[in-house]
Amino acid sequence: MPRLIRLYITQVLIGFGISAAFVGLLLWLNVMNLWHLVTHSSDGVLAVFILWVLNGIVFAGVQFAIAVMRMAGSDDDGPRGGTRQRVLMDLSRPVRIKATAPPKGPFDSKR
Repeated sequence: MPRLIRLYITQVLIGFGISAAFVGLLLWLNVMNLWHLVTHSSDGVLAVFILWVLNGIVFAGVQFAIAVMRMAGSDDDGPRGGTRQRVLMDLSRPVRIKATAPPKGPFDSKR
């Protein structure tokens, strides 16, 4: 199995595990009286399943994005910050800069 596919599957499993913990915490803390709604409804199990799946999709996507971004930062060859590149300038010669006035339009008038 390719490394990227293995990485994706492991991150999705971690994301769905986090989702299970999150939904369990929501039910345990009884946020917005969710435990009562789930236990006193005939479709409570379906609601918990849908809540777990939809949060799992979100957490899996975030988990995979974090893993990919952490991979990208390890192969930098440039300066790491704090090290400045020297700019060599010949300060013995002045530099001529031409200054021009903006063109006057028909509505510009002197008062």
